[in-house]
Amino acid sequence: MKPNHQSLATIPNRYAFLDVIDNAVGEHRELSLMLIDVVRFSDVSTSFGHAAGDTILLQIANRIAELFGDDALLGRVSGDVFGLVLFGRHTQRQLHHHYTHLIEHFKTPIFHADHAFIADFNVGAVTNTKRNHDTTLLISRAEAALKQAKENKYENFQLLSLLEKSDTSRSLTLKADLKRAFANDELELYFQPKVDLQTLKVQGAECLLRWNHPLDGVLFPGALIEAAESYNMMNELGYWTLEQAIKSAADFKAQGLDMLVSVNMSPTQLYDIKFASTLIELSNAYNVDMKRLQLELTEDVALSNSLMVKKQLAMARAMGTAIAIDDFGKGYSNLAYIRDMTIDTLKIDKTFVMELENNPVNAAIIQAAQVIGKSLDCEVVAEGIETMQQLHTLRELGINTGQGYLFSRAVPKDAFIQLAQSELAIGRSKALDTRAG
Repeated sequence: MKPNHQSLATIPNRYAFLDVIDNAVGEHRELSLMLIDVVRFSDVSTSFGHAAGDTILLQIANRIAELFGDDALLGRVSGDVFGLVLFGRHTQRQLHHHYTHLIEHFKTPIFHADHAFIADFNVGAVTNTKRNHDTTLLISRAEAALKQAKENKYENFQLLSLLEKSDTSRSLTLKADLKRAFANDELELYFQPKVDLQTLKVQGAECLLRWNHPLDGVLFPGALIEAAESYNMMNELGYWTLEQAIKSAADFKAQGLDMLVSVNMSPTQLYDIKFASTLIELSNAYNVDMKRLQLELTEDVALSNSLMVKKQLAMARAMGTAIAIDDFGKGYSNLAYIRDMTIDTLKIDKTFVMELENNPVNAAIIQAAQVIGKSLDCEVVAEGIETMQQLHTLRELGINTGQGYLFSRAVPKDAFIQLAQSELAIGRSKALDTRAG
């Protein structure tokens, strides 16, 4: 029987798991390696906090271990990627069955507090042969398979042999779920406050999509977003989110809240020639000044060399819309592109903030982002603030704006309005008392 891990620390980490794979190849040769990536798990930590995210991740790990039993060895390859060694020879059909079994098993939600999370996965798999002694080759092919699984349009699974690719297919279930969610008005925006770190006054809000499932309650919509991307429905979902964000900005104004509303953008939207005209139409329809809207882009999209993306962003900015680079520092930052961009905000990836107390290098990285932000004359925002110590350190580093579980998780619109109108009075008093002490 598989052990029930009480902590993520008891699961073999990347280096220990590499030893496990190396020993398995030496002893068995015929085996398969699966890399299991939890889709959009960052949404969990953003809304629930780092500690709660670890608790949910631990539940996922234990459920995977229980699902595959003694015929497999589990390891944690990175933050939200698990590895699984399956002994023996496996056909394409058998490995695909393992994948679908995994997906079906995790349709049962994982509950935390008053919310539920349905885990979805990208899975890359590779089969070893008797002739192969090279563990590095096996791992690199598994990583290549996982990369392709993330890019697949029809299924989040990719199987590679040591030499060639294999075709896959995808269930239509999520597409039906997405169409039903639109038809039954099951989607909703939640809002996480952006806070002035000195006064703790709410300055803005980041929109986060939620799915009001008819049976399971409020869910993270990662699976639906993946379905939208796969079935060319991302524009429909993206424009729905954009319209709701602009409508919310109007609602906030009516409640006396003059603040910036940030909405995450899909690359698909920035390649749509109707994007700029849609912005104008929505601005006029809800009588909202575009200066109240900020478009958040992932680093790879913002720094791409696409002429279409650059044109769309330039038109949006000409309307007064602010542009932010999200999760800055998480990926590969091409500083040459950053140098030539006109942006309004750099959002420091939360992983650097969460490890501030444990690793001094993170403070140096945040300082570097601060220097880049000043040279670009743009705001620098810290994500993932969860402790008072992190807050004080960020203040000392000169970071003026942040968001995180210390202040509030993402909440429904009415709750956000109440929170913003109170200006986080209790939290501000606590922080100022702590600083005085």
